[in-house]
Amino acid sequence: MPGSISVWDINTFIRLSLEEDIRNGDITSLACISKNSISKALLKVKDDGVLAGVDFTKKLIDFVDPGIEMKVFIPDGSYVKHGDIAFELTGSSRNLLYSERLILNTMQRMSGIATLSDRFRNEVSGLNVKILDTRKTSPLFRNLEKWAVRIGGCYNYRDGLYDWFMIKDNHIAAAGSITKAIHKVNNYKEKKNLQHIGITVEVKNLIEVEEVMKVGDVTRIMLDNFEIPLLKEGVSIINKRFETEASGGINLQNVRSYALTGVDFISVGALTHSAGSLDLSLKIQEHKN
Repeated sequence: MPGSISVWDINTFIRLSLEEDIRNGDITSLACISKNSISKALLKVKDDGVLAGVDFTKKLIDFVDPGIEMKVFIPDGSYVKHGDIAFELTGSSRNLLYSERLILNTMQRMSGIATLSDRFRNEVSGLNVKILDTRKTSPLFRNLEKWAVRIGGCYNYRDGLYDWFMIKDNHIAAAGSITKAIHKVNNYKEKKNLQHIGITVEVKNLIEVEEVMKVGDVTRIMLDNFEIPLLKEGVSIINKRFETEASGGINLQNVRSYALTGVDFISVGALTHSAGSLDLSLKIQEHKN
């Protein structure tokens, strides 16, 4: 399941998304389709990639109309190709059409992210490194996007600003220095009893690496926009004393080279902000009035 249910309620997301689209009613379906009409619809795959959002669709259908029957042929995380049928829905024609766009918008987006995540995962196959997502997500869609990242075989970083300390360049500038920022964060952790939450600090060069090493009291050092030779040197200096993370300018073409430096984590905003959509369609095959 995406995120923590105490923080993010999937039914609330579904309700608000449907309200945005339906408002006072699906006037076209209300006008031309009998309330007693029963239809069968197929989720057709029109592209190659990794499927995601099937489990979400189950929850959506249960929310809209538990009477709709869903037969799943291809589960989340499966490789799919053009022409595959992922699932079949049978039930109220109006409710199928009522749900159609939210199913497709969500599944196409999630499947695109899962497909890109799978490609990144494959690029670092066999290496002891984890590919992480970031907070570069669509507003109010983050939990589903992070769910898709996991389906694609990569990992979630923090869910938001509340569950991991990340001291970035703007924090450092506002606090006065890396040293001051680290001390202030640790004081806050102790005061608020947040010892279980990790700390990442961003550095831009090897001088800042040395400063963090001197101060200590962090979980991870993020080496941001380091060229590969400097990244390798930075990882060597840190020498497993703290976790290491590479970030900035990393893509499918160079991610393996970054991973070969020995870094523990690689964070890639592109997993969510640059993923495309997998082409899918939901087509009614037959109906009974």
